[in-house]
Amino acid sequence: MDANEILDYCLSKKGVTETFPFDNETLVMKVATKMFLLMSLEKQPLTIAVKTDPEWSAELREQHPQITGAFHMNKTHWNSVAIDGLKKQLILKLIDHSYDLVFKSLTKKSKEEIENS
Repeated sequence: MDANEILDYCLSKKGVTETFPFDNETLVMKVATKMFLLMSLEKQPLTIAVKTDPEWSAELREQHPQITGAFHMNKTHWNSVAIDGLKKQLILKLIDHSYDLVFKSLTKKSKEEIENS
């Protein structure tokens, strides 16, 4: 997968916006006001950071050397994922999982606004 495919996939989800709150190269995808994916547009190999359930994080890190604790993030909940060598299906599953975790943490009002848009 490349950066454009990841961007398009994220934007296809309800309530998602793209922002650059930190600098001009770190793309942040949010659902409502909360981050669910970060992607450096300059770093090679392409790497994303996604939120992951802590138990699954440990399992992923054991199985895939491309998945580590995310830099500058809470490493219990955030993983850095180097895309090279990972199956597209796993990358999409990680994005979906991150989106779902963050969506579940939104207020009832925010959830309803997104679901009704």
